Amino acid sequence: MANNTNFIAGTAYITIDGVNYQLEGELRYDVGTVTRESLGGQDTIHGFSEKPKAPSISASIRDSGGVSLAAINAMRSNTVVLELANGKTIIGRNMWTVEAQEVDTTEAKFTVKWEGLQGSVTEQ
Repeated sequence: MANNTNFIAGTAYITIDGVNYQLEGELRYDVGTVTRESLGGQDTIHGFSEKPKAPSISASIRDSGGVSLAAINAMRSNTVVLELANGKTIIGRNMWTVEAQEVDTTEAKFTVKWEGLQGSVTEQ
């Protein structure tokens, strides 16, 4: 089968510390290290402010029988790896979970978000 260079989105995989999880959807990543805000006055824009921000990875995970929500919530120094359809591999090192995870039992899914120190999420 020929390599289709137009295949850029759709299929993705997620592993946490080498364990594959069922990815329901809504996979997102942010490698950014700063957030900027424009500073304007009544006369014109004066410039901007810049603050450090935590890079992040988030996903909707299927709550299959073997998944422990308590274990996900307890994550404090984990490696999260994403394999994307466009050929990219995203690696988050020493990540911790933030926000509470709540299961939608109708769809057997929950959203989880990991954050880390600056430079902890990289694209390869």
